[in-house]
Amino acid sequence: MKKAFPYLLAIIVTGFGLLTLFLSTSLIFDLFGIRAKEGNYVLFVVWSNFISSILYLFSSYGFVTSKKWTAKLLGVSTIILSTAFVGLFYHFNSGSIYETKTIGAMIFRISATLVFTIIAYFTITKEQIKKIDL
Repeated sequence: MKKAFPYLLAIIVTGFGLLTLFLSTSLIFDLFGIRAKEGNYVLFVVWSNFISSILYLFSSYGFVTSKKWTAKLLGVSTIILSTAFVGLFYHFNSGSIYETKTIGAMIFRISATLVFTIIAYFTITKEQIKKIDL
Protein backbone atom coordinates (compact mmCIF):
# COMPACT_ATOMS: atom_id res chain seq x y z
CA MET A 1 0.00 0.00 0.00
CA LYS A 2 2.87 2.32 0.78
CA LYS A 3 4.16 2.07 -2.80
CA ALA A 4 0.72 2.70 -4.29
CA PHE A 5 0.11 5.92 -2.31
CA PRO A 6 2.42 8.17 -4.38
CA TYR A 7 0.85 6.87 -7.59
CA LEU A 8 -2.65 7.48 -6.25
CA LEU A 9 -1.68 11.03 -5.29
CA ALA A 10 -0.09 11.56 -8.69
CA ILE A 11 -3.28 10.42 -10.43
CA ILE A 12 -5.41 12.77 -8.31
CA VAL A 13 -3.08 15.73 -8.81
CA THR A 14 -2.78 14.99 -12.53
CA GLY A 15 -6.56 14.87 -12.92
CA PHE A 16 -6.92 18.10 -10.97
CA GLY A 17 -4.18 19.70 -13.06
CA LEU A 18 -5.57 18.57 -16.41
CA LEU A 19 -9.07 19.71 -15.55
CA THR A 20 -7.74 23.08 -14.41
CA LEU A 21 -5.58 23.37 -17.53
CA PHE A 22 -8.53 22.59 -19.80
CA LEU A 23 -10.88 25.05 -18.13
CA SER A 24 -8.38 27.90 -17.85
CA THR A 25 -7.10 27.59 -21.42
CA SER A 26 -10.69 27.33 -22.68
CA LEU A 27 -11.44 30.66 -21.03
CA ILE A 28 -8.20 32.37 -22.03
CA PHE A 29 -8.40 31.31 -25.68
CA ASP A 30 -12.23 31.15 -25.89
CA LEU A 31 -12.33 27.48 -26.85
CA PHE A 32 -15.61 25.58 -27.19
CA GLY A 33 -17.68 28.67 -26.34
CA ILE A 34 -16.87 28.31 -22.65
CA ARG A 35 -16.19 32.03 -22.27
CA ALA A 36 -19.84 32.85 -23.01
CA LYS A 37 -21.03 30.17 -20.57
CA GLU A 38 -18.82 31.40 -17.72
CA GLY A 39 -20.18 34.93 -17.69
CA ASN A 40 -18.25 37.55 -15.71
CA TYR A 41 -14.96 35.77 -15.10
CA VAL A 42 -11.94 37.57 -13.65
CA LEU A 43 -8.98 37.21 -16.00
CA PHE A 44 -6.17 37.34 -13.41
CA VAL A 45 -7.88 34.53 -11.46
CA VAL A 46 -8.03 32.46 -14.66
CA TRP A 47 -4.32 33.10 -15.29
CA SER A 48 -3.41 32.10 -11.74
CA ASN A 49 -5.37 28.87 -12.25
CA PHE A 50 -3.53 28.29 -15.53
CA ILE A 51 -0.12 28.71 -13.88
CA SER A 52 -1.19 26.46 -11.01
CA SER A 53 -2.34 23.77 -13.43
CA ILE A 54 1.14 23.55 -14.89
CA LEU A 55 2.61 23.37 -11.38
CA TYR A 56 0.15 20.56 -10.54
CA LEU A 57 1.34 18.52 -13.50
CA PHE A 58 4.99 18.89 -12.51
CA SER A 59 4.05 18.05 -8.92
CA SER A 60 2.41 14.81 -9.98
CA TYR A 61 5.75 13.77 -11.44
CA GLY A 62 7.36 14.79 -8.16
CA PHE A 63 4.97 12.55 -6.21
CA VAL A 64 5.84 9.51 -8.32
CA THR A 65 9.59 10.10 -8.16
CA SER A 66 9.59 11.35 -4.53
CA LYS A 67 11.27 14.64 -5.38
CA LYS A 68 11.83 16.99 -2.47
CA TRP A 69 10.78 20.00 -4.56
CA THR A 70 7.20 18.72 -4.88
CA ALA A 71 6.08 20.40 -1.64
CA LYS A 72 7.82 23.64 -2.63
CA LEU A 73 6.15 23.64 -6.05
CA LEU A 74 2.73 23.10 -4.52
CA GLY A 75 3.51 25.76 -1.91
CA VAL A 76 4.25 28.24 -4.70
CA SER A 77 0.93 27.31 -6.30
CA THR A 78 -0.85 27.93 -2.99
CA ILE A 79 0.78 31.36 -2.73
CA ILE A 80 -0.18 32.24 -6.32
CA LEU A 81 -3.80 31.22 -5.73
CA SER A 82 -3.97 33.01 -2.38
CA THR A 83 -2.59 36.19 -3.93
CA ALA A 84 -5.19 35.96 -6.69
CA PHE A 85 -7.87 35.47 -4.04
CA VAL A 86 -6.78 38.65 -2.25
CA GLY A 87 -6.80 40.40 -5.63
CA LEU A 88 -10.31 39.10 -6.20
CA PHE A 89 -11.47 40.79 -2.99
CA TYR A 90 -9.97 44.08 -4.17
CA HIS A 91 -11.62 43.49 -7.54
CA PHE A 92 -15.14 43.13 -6.20
CA ASN A 93 -14.72 45.75 -3.46
CA SER A 94 -13.92 48.25 -6.20
CA GLY A 95 -17.31 47.53 -7.74
CA SER A 96 -16.09 45.42 -10.66
CA ILE A 97 -18.23 42.59 -11.95
CA TYR A 98 -17.54 38.95 -11.08
CA GLU A 99 -19.33 35.65 -10.63
CA THR A 100 -20.09 34.72 -7.01
CA LYS A 101 -19.22 31.09 -7.76
CA THR A 102 -15.60 32.26 -8.26
CA ILE A 103 -15.22 32.80 -4.51
CA GLY A 104 -16.28 29.24 -3.68
CA ALA A 105 -14.15 27.83 -6.47
CA MET A 106 -11.10 29.72 -5.24
CA ILE A 107 -11.63 28.57 -1.65
CA PHE A 108 -11.89 24.97 -2.86
CA ARG A 109 -8.82 25.26 -5.10
CA ILE A 110 -6.67 26.90 -2.41
CA SER A 111 -7.77 24.29 0.16
CA ALA A 112 -7.08 21.37 -2.18
CA THR A 113 -3.67 22.76 -3.12
CA LEU A 114 -2.82 23.30 0.54
CA VAL A 115 -3.80 19.70 1.32
CA PHE A 116 -1.61 18.47 -1.57
CA THR A 117 1.25 20.60 -0.23
CA ILE A 118 0.93 19.19 3.29
CA ILE A 119 0.75 15.62 2.00
CA ALA A 120 3.83 16.19 -0.16
CA TYR A 121 5.71 17.66 2.78
CA PHE A 122 4.91 14.84 5.16
CA THR A 123 5.25 11.96 2.68
CA ILE A 124 8.29 13.12 0.70
CA THR A 125 10.25 15.80 2.53
CA LYS A 126 10.00 14.28 6.02
CA GLU A 127 10.88 10.85 4.67
CA GLN A 128 13.98 12.18 2.91
CA ILE A 129 15.07 13.89 6.13
CA LYS A 130 14.75 10.53 7.95
CA LYS A 131 16.90 8.86 5.28
CA ILE A 132 19.61 11.48 5.74
CA ASP A 133 19.59 11.02 9.53
CA LEU A 134 20.12 7.27 9.20
